[in-house]
Amino acid sequence: MDLNERLAEDMQLILRGAEEIIETEDLKRKISRFYQTGNPLIIKEGFDPSAPDIHLGHTVTLRKMRQFQDLGHQVVFLIGDFTGRIGDPTGKKESRKQLTEEEVKENAQTYAEQVFKILDPTKTRIEFNSQWLGALTLEDLIKITSYFTVARILEREDFNSRLKAGRPIGLHEFLYPLLQGYDSVALKADVELGGTDQRFNLLVGRDLQREFKQEPQVVLMMPLLEGTDGVEKMSKSLGNYIGINEPPFTMYGKVMSIPDFLIEKYFILLTDVPLSEVHKKKDLWEKNQLHPMAWKKELAFEIVKTYHSQTEARKAAEDFERAFQKKETPEQIVEVKLKREELTDGKIWVVALLEKTGIFSSRSEIKRLISQGGVYLNRERIADVGVDLPVKEDDSLRVGKKHFFRLRILD
Repeated sequence: MDLNERLAEDMQLILRGAEEIIETEDLKRKISRFYQTGNPLIIKEGFDPSAPDIHLGHTVTLRKMRQFQDLGHQVVFLIGDFTGRIGDPTGKKESRKQLTEEEVKENAQTYAEQVFKILDPTKTRIEFNSQWLGALTLEDLIKITSYFTVARILEREDFNSRLKAGRPIGLHEFLYPLLQGYDSVALKADVELGGTDQRFNLLVGRDLQREFKQEPQVVLMMPLLEGTDGVEKMSKSLGNYIGINEPPFTMYGKVMSIPDFLIEKYFILLTDVPLSEVHKKKDLWEKNQLHPMAWKKELAFEIVKTYHSQTEARKAAEDFERAFQKKETPEQIVEVKLKREELTDGKIWVVALLEKTGIFSSRSEIKRLISQGGVYLNRERIADVGVDLPVKEDDSLRVGKKHFFRLRILD
């Protein structure tokens, strides 16, 4: 294979699912230089350790990083332990609560434990931006801020919206994109990855590198992944997420709950299934020659296989059939452990029981699901938020369409 063919092949992989690249010709030139010198490109992405549980939305860019690794390049997984104390204001209507140093360290460790389900640990550098940002002097910071105007910073839509609405903007928030940009200077990044909502921050990195006499990084933006509701960006706080550490059956069921129109996008961004095959299946679906549920089952199998194993994916598929099509109880159920002293005469308040599952962010969310008839104990629907339920060992609990639990009573 000559270098032109190799470049075309590499670019095809890199461009898969990408929303925008600034600039494509710059990337081609950098990759061509890698062929000639053997010096790998430095591929950077930063993660704010305020929400350390990785879900499929995070994996869109992580998978792109892995593709760069497979092409021979150096990936830097950057944990923003310093910038995390500010909190990225992107998309926020209000100032974010600043994390303590202890919270940042704990979250950073959780990230590091999860990320190697996707990245190759032998080809990954994990860096913490406190190493260089913490060493900046006031003189250094003034120099960095001198390269940007207030008008430029207010070009950010979220800042502009908050200003017009009369909502406060902290001066420290103005610093966030500048410090993220300086990360690229410190790492001498060739490429920075991010979602489309990070466009402003990523371009600041290019500008700062120019000011520091470095070759500007290529900005590669990936689309935001809608969650299981098909509307909002995947987010744990919205409850529409699919976590990469979730049990196989739960993961499979959540994938099966996504709207049909997202199947193709999930295949492109979350799997290695060849694009030619994805497009062929989409064509069959549009011609009503492929049922969307059948196609979605293939998707769920691929995703569970990626984060667990082929055996676990097969078992999750069988349990899904048993639970939803044969109306039987699935074998693969998460345990909910109750201490005997938590029960009163063998009973527990239904809301307190559902809190034990760990899948809800608030009691109001629990009460809403109960009122909607989405909770079953031993196949009996529970519709009263005030009821105390008699429970015993091995009782089965179904929450919504995707979550199944078995009760364990501990003495």
